[in-house]
Amino acid sequence: MNASRTHLELPFVIALDGPAGSGKSTVGLGVAQELGLGYFDTGLLYRVLTWLALAREVDLADEGSLARLVDSFDIDVDPVGRVWRGGMDITEQLQQPDIDAAVSAVSARAGVRDAMRPAQRALVRPPGLVMAGRDIGTVIVPEAPLKIWLSAGAEERARRRAAQTGEAYATVLEALRRRDQFDASRTIAPMSRAEDAVEIATDGVAPHGVIARIVELAQARGARRPRPTIGPRQRHAKQG
Repeated sequence: MNASRTHLELPFVIALDGPAGSGKSTVGLGVAQELGLGYFDTGLLYRVLTWLALAREVDLADEGSLARLVDSFDIDVDPVGRVWRGGMDITEQLQQPDIDAAVSAVSARAGVRDAMRPAQRALVRPPGLVMAGRDIGTVIVPEAPLKIWLSAGAEERARRRAAQTGEAYATVLEALRRRDQFDASRTIAPMSRAEDAVEIATDGVAPHGVIARIVELAQARGARRPRPTIGPRQRHAKQG
């Protein structure tokens, strides 16, 4: 195989980490579109698992049963990060308050994270991907050529989430603070910034400014927009 062609086809991964509400979804999708890459928030995979567990009344404390549910995901992920199952877009269903309340506990279990890692790694395909989460740069794709840590104060993040979900600001703020503490203190894959990540604060900054900064960093590290292609939605996370 031609060496230069191999180099061009290597997936360029941007690891986009940060707490809930820091702007990962808006910024990540914008960066992906600017660079012609795919986009996915890996947290949605844990939301799929939580959604299935609640629907099937699986004990959320039963680590083995939760891990086995990964084999029955049968989902599609499209290039803009939407999740499909059985021909239906289920992305909005994954953002409901009952899932918000349970997903951190589900994702903190070692057996669950071990079962999920292959599905997350399988998302990395040419030409590349903006992968958002909380441990992408430290655990899932530590070899990513560009790691970004998005930060924002709890108040700003709560304001954004409340506007998105319609919940009361005070309720969202309290829940975010609890989740931040839980995610940062858990022993399994705690939320933490990679040592070589570039931190970008998003408080009061328009998304297009953050997107432009990350695109600039990515291009400086070799990211190039590929030739446009037209094709069907790709199945990334099919299990079983």
